[in-house]
Amino acid sequence: MTIIKTIICALLIPLILSGCGVLAAPCRIASAGLKMVPLIGHIAAAPTDVCAAVIDP
Repeated sequence: MTIIKTIICALLIPLILSGCGVLAAPCRIASAGLKMVPLIGHIAAAPTDVCAAVIDP
């Protein structure tokens, strides 16, 4: 019975957190850090911006 509960919890957690800003936080933090670099920061941050947009539209 405990194994079944564990499996159900493991499957429900991603469903509950889908589209959650908490999951996009690492992408947004990396993007902010990259944008501080002069001249190429915004270009270098483009992939992390896309990552955050996909996770939390």
